[in-house]
Amino acid sequence: SMGVGYGPVLVGRRAGRPGLVAVPGRYTTATLLLRLALPDVPTVEVPFDRVLDAVSLGVVDAGLLIHEAQLTYRRLGLVKLMDLGEWWERETRLPLPLGLNVVRKDLGMELAIEVRDALRESLRYAESHREEALRYAHGFSRGIELRETERFVEMYVNRLTFDMGHEGRRAVERLLQWGRDEGLLRHSEVEFV
Repeated sequence: SMGVGYGPVLVGRRAGRPGLVAVPGRYTTATLLLRLALPDVPTVEVPFDRVLDAVSLGVVDAGLLIHEAQLTYRRLGLVKLMDLGEWWERETRLPLPLGLNVVRKDLGMELAIEVRDALRESLRYAESHREEALRYAHGFSRGIELRETERFVEMYVNRLTFDMGHEGRRAVERLLQWGRDEGLLRHSEVEFV
């Protein structure tokens, strides 16, 4: 999943630099991006599906939203403080790697290729059975209408989902390198399949 000019959204009850921010997990791309964009902001981990409530109830000053909450936060009177996908694009001129499928190297290239091919076939099936796939995906959505599910899917299932190409590879490498440079990630070798 690659965002093109959009990504995790930082929201609050009012505009301004946030104090304590609820993040959807220490090891999420969203949290890594927040630490790169606003390195000094204090954070607390909250399950991703409870971040919106933590902000609206005033438990935290702001929250970092992923998934469908990116489309629904305004319903609670919250305001966007920052779209980290927009920030990333301004900083790098690259798409934003959000969710990638990985296979440990010690499992071997043959298995990695099988996984890649199975995922591509699944994507092709979903694309050729769009209505069925959207209804299925909607079953996992939390409080949004089918048309909003379609909008959300269109945001994160795009041309780069089928083939990230050179641009996507550069984006992944840039994100990992920046995270390492800031001491937020350990060095790891990435091989694209």
